[in-house]
Amino acid sequence: MSEGKIDHRQLLVWQRAHILVLTIYRVTRTFPAEERYGLTSQLRRAAVAIATNIAEGRSRSTPGAYASFVDIALGSAGEVSYELLLARDLEYMQQSVYEPLVDEIEQIRNMLGGLRQSIINRSRDATPPRPSIPRPPSADP
Repeated sequence: MSEGKIDHRQLLVWQRAHILVLTIYRVTRTFPAEERYGLTSQLRRAAVAIATNIAEGRSRSTPGAYASFVDIALGSAGEVSYELLLARDLEYMQQSVYEPLVDEIEQIRNMLGGLRQSIINRSRDATPPRPSIPRPPSADP
């Protein structure tokens, strides 16, 4: 890891995403067997993708690459949000299980949005201004 970089495991958003993955694995154990390769698998993969993309992006060498991976994590968070709704509507989980999960995924989405904006802002601040190129004088009288 490059000097001065924070390990992804120290990021609160990654920690919360990791706990969400563990929770989703526990919750989906009760889903019907016929969903094993359907909603169960899809929901687990999407949840894992949030934490994975934060970790992978954090290890990239440029802010633009990092921001891109955070953007992918945001997309996966949106996917998890919908799949939780679907699981609830299919009655695979109770409202009392759904509500805290959807609240947590919304918190994570907000944190990811803030992280992405912070990366972009820092990248802009660190970019030196481009030198202006003098223009030739106008030929108009």
